[in-house]
Amino acid sequence: MNAYGLLLLAILSEVFGSSMLKATNGFKKLLPSLGVVIGYGIAFYALSLALKTVPLGMAYAIWAGLGTALTAMVGITFYKEKFNRKKFIGITLIIFGVILLNFGRVH
Repeated sequence: MNAYGLLLLAILSEVFGSSMLKATNGFKKLLPSLGVVIGYGIAFYALSLALKTVPLGMAYAIWAGLGTALTAMVGITFYKEKFNRKKFIGITLIIFGVILLNFGRVH
């Protein structure tokens, strides 16, 4: 798997772990709690491997931006959190920000 594939794995694992946090009920439920630990474990391991190639600033911008946008979408989809124009604009700006950072990277 290449570095950006590892970064994507890290992001998806982090989103899974973060999404499980809500279901843990303060770490009182075992399976969601294990989901948090496993999700974050895979996320940080995959991120550490991606950082062998991807510059730290770029990796973190992609990680934070896409992770935030995807986590917001999980909240809307699975936890029935409200979705409105402000959230849509915010998620859109995050995604465009990550795209702009990728266009601005120096080779």
